[in-house]
Amino acid sequence: MLIIILLIFISLYLFLIYPGRSRKKQMLPYEKCYIAHRGLFNNFDVPENSLLAFRKAVADGYGIELDVQLTVDDKLVVFHDASLYRMTGVDKILTECSYEELKEYRLLQTDEMIPLFEDVLKVLKPETPLIIEIKPEGRNIETVRRTVEMMRDYKGLYNMESFDPRIVRYLKDNEPQIIRGQLSYDSVSDKKAHRPFSIRFICTNLLTNFYNRPDYIAYDCNSYRNLSFQIVSRLFHTECVAWTVKSDKQFEQIRKYYDCFIFDSYIPKKEL
Repeated sequence: MLIIILLIFISLYLFLIYPGRSRKKQMLPYEKCYIAHRGLFNNFDVPENSLLAFRKAVADGYGIELDVQLTVDDKLVVFHDASLYRMTGVDKILTECSYEELKEYRLLQTDEMIPLFEDVLKVLKPETPLIIEIKPEGRNIETVRRTVEMMRDYKGLYNMESFDPRIVRYLKDNEPQIIRGQLSYDSVSDKKAHRPFSIRFICTNLLTNFYNRPDYIAYDCNSYRNLSFQIVSRLFHTECVAWTVKSDKQFEQIRKYYDCFIFDSYIPKKEL
């Protein structure tokens, strides 16, 4: 009886974390080049998520990962944090600001400002692999709707991902043609995390995969020993994206568990 219960438990667990059939063929361009995290930045004279950082990434032949949020006046902008403070010195929440207000601020005291998403798309090449992270802050479902609409006429390579399983589910139900990724990391061990432990446990262990069936898993490369991730990567052979690799040494340590690699804070020397 105990063995039967154990087998049922294991079967249920595997069902919950199984992402479904991944679209590996469509992800091949992302495997052939490194993906520059928030562009090719140094956060001195080249701020992250700036037009300058994206131009540099394109010029050097990298793919690009960026973050999209929606302003109070319905403008899609590229910015990572919920708060403006770290990058602009202004203690405000981005999603509570209008774009006209954001235009007054500069990134890290440079000439760069928070860019409109549509302006970022103009500096990319069609062959540049693009990963669009939909941030969970603010009106996140409206954010993904507007992002999808903006991408309808885009001719280049792109996919979308989010930490919020509901956003990934929205893509599954409403835009199944778009490759979708579930972002995650070991939030159970994150002492700064504010979400309830139950939610952190579920997300850490990829237990929402049954709900949104992502095409790929984007998992923190510092958390690669997590059992659920190991099963998804090694047993299910799911497309896995590493974030964020910060050295060639780290790349060599984790490369067998991932297919695509997002980097920052160094220039990769190892060939893919």
